[in-house]
Amino acid sequence: MKNGVLFENIRISLQSVRSQMLRTILTGLIIAIGIMALVGILTSIDVIKASLTGQFALMGANTFTIRNVQSDIQIGQNGKKPQIFAPISYYEALEFKNKFPRQEGTVSVSYIASGIAEVTHKNEKTNPNIAIWASDENYVKTGGYEIEDGRNITASDVALASPIALIGQEVKDQIFKSKDPVGEFIEIGGTRYKVVGLLKEKGSAMGFGGDKSVFIPISKARSQFSRSSQSFSVSVMAPNGGSLEKSVEEATIVMRKVRRLKPREKSNFGIIKSDSLSETLLEKLEYVTLAAVLIGAITLFGAAIALMNIMLVSVTERTREIGIRKAIGAKSIVIRRQFLTEAIIICLLGGLAGIILGILIGNLTSMMFDGQFIVPWQWIMASIALCFVVGLISGLYPAYKASRLDPIESLRYE
Repeated sequence: MKNGVLFENIRISLQSVRSQMLRTILTGLIIAIGIMALVGILTSIDVIKASLTGQFALMGANTFTIRNVQSDIQIGQNGKKPQIFAPISYYEALEFKNKFPRQEGTVSVSYIASGIAEVTHKNEKTNPNIAIWASDENYVKTGGYEIEDGRNITASDVALASPIALIGQEVKDQIFKSKDPVGEFIEIGGTRYKVVGLLKEKGSAMGFGGDKSVFIPISKARSQFSRSSQSFSVSVMAPNGGSLEKSVEEATIVMRKVRRLKPREKSNFGIIKSDSLSETLLEKLEYVTLAAVLIGAITLFGAAIALMNIMLVSVTERTREIGIRKAIGAKSIVIRRQFLTEAIIICLLGGLAGIILGILIGNLTSMMFDGQFIVPWQWIMASIALCFVVGLISGLYPAYKASRLDPIESLRYE
């Protein structure tokens, strides 16, 4: 097709779109809803994936945790329910820490003393959603944290059950504002703690509030936040990613000895690797992606039928115009291309609106997870191609019908 003919078809198609504005808008809205659902959900999934990957990356690719729960994740009714074993006691956790070879990795013992604590400093107080972590001297390292100011919890602090604390950035912002918190005192559940360290900002993607945390010596936490059935977590950081599997094997052997398991007995604990947990969640998101594509496809199928209908009505209403164009020399292929161009333009206009709305919806999700603004170029390109195909398919029969009209009969049409 020559450029002149193409531009002429586009010009006539745009005139036709303007003359049938209401029907065009309604058809475009159906297309826009389908594309919006597709782009919006897929952009949201990209945001969630990026957030998951970033959060678990902070834990370190060479870190794993031993808990009294299997690492299986239950999502939906068909998911495998995680099995819960007998709690890992404090003395079992300490025995593991002492027996695990130092060259195989760094070991820390911890547990969440409270997830809904309120931290106060003089007249200032936080929201009651601060996580109090009972930790030893190694947890900052194995948990992927860094000290911005002050010092870490030491082995002496743990041995003496010292009333000291490390605080996250969000805790500092809420009760200390711009003041240096190191050396100041905070109160948790009626007990005073001296702030000895401030952690670097870590972020709180996917609800893991790394900055809304306070870390206190595990021995002190056991005296203030004690529960008879408390299970402790053991985190291990392998020397590097390449030695992770070897460290996991060694940890399994040591923990089985600590739990007094016989050779034929199954392990009554779970080992959770940060990367495998992320991969499992990302696998489950593939089903959501499939559902999004299915929703978009069904909506676009309805839009294709609606677009075909509006194009057939347009052919009927413009029968006389078609007859005139044929009478002055327009060939059937020119008429066919004109109606195909018109169908594609309507579809692309609706698709453009859907893409814009989808990006906005997807990035609203990004804001909820404190993520960055995402422009899903792959989904945008795919949506444009999809709109082109839908417009082409929807316009084929109306365009063929228009090109087959007899010019003499068309001129007589009223």
